[in-house]
Amino acid sequence: MTVERMLRFIAGLMILASLALATWVDPRWHWFTVFIALNLLQSGLTNWCPMMSILRKLGMRS
Repeated sequence: MTVERMLRFIAGLMILASLALATWVDPRWHWFTVFIALNLLQSGLTNWCPMMSILRKLGMRS
């Protein structure tokens, strides 16, 4: 799996987790969903995301 595919997979998991937490724990978890969305927008504009650097250091191929 490439860095880009893993990044999308992790972002999707984080969004689902934050929505579940907002539903069953506290609605303020929606702010985490907003943070993830803003990070995805920034990544789309700059082609850089902190998670990409982490995945590359863990040995994922580009």
